[in-house]
Amino acid sequence: MDYLPSRRLFLIGSGTTLLLSGCSVTTTLAPIETGSSVDTTETALPIVNAVRRKNGRASLFNDPVAANAAKDHAIRMARYGKMSHDLGSDRNFLARMKRMEVPLPAAENIATGQDSTEAAMTAWIRSKSHLDNILGPYTGVGVALAKNTGTGDRPYWAMVLSNSPGRFSFRI
Repeated sequence: MDYLPSRRLFLIGSGTTLLLSGCSVTTTLAPIETGSSVDTTETALPIVNAVRRKNGRASLFNDPVAANAAKDHAIRMARYGKMSHDLGSDRNFLARMKRMEVPLPAAENIATGQDSTEAAMTAWIRSKSHLDNILGPYTGVGVALAKNTGTGDRPYWAMVLSNSPGRFSFRI
């Protein structure tokens, strides 16, 4: 037959409604300009490297690619008014790092509410999983801050640790 009985249509429609009602929607707050994040890597770097030296690890360098990825994610969190590694349509960390051209392995620390780079660093250092990232097998780091007036200027922080080959690249 070319039609479905009304009971079957009702059940199919009800199942679709239940399926859709389980979905969540993340609201985007007041837009912020792309350039409205602040690269705070130079302030964070001495703190990162002091912790790494204290734990027998090599110092990291200020990686502009990692800083760009950190700025991108800090802006995304500020736009959504939510601290999360997974926001909007860009929910896969590895895909996001690839899109941002961050060499792997890579890691990301995020925070919200801290009023300074030093306070964000302290929060990450006091958290075992975040400290493990800071002490990981990385060579570069980028740290950024973004705010959104729609969230009362709440600060959103992102740190991206990268495996960039080095500070300089030479071409022959």
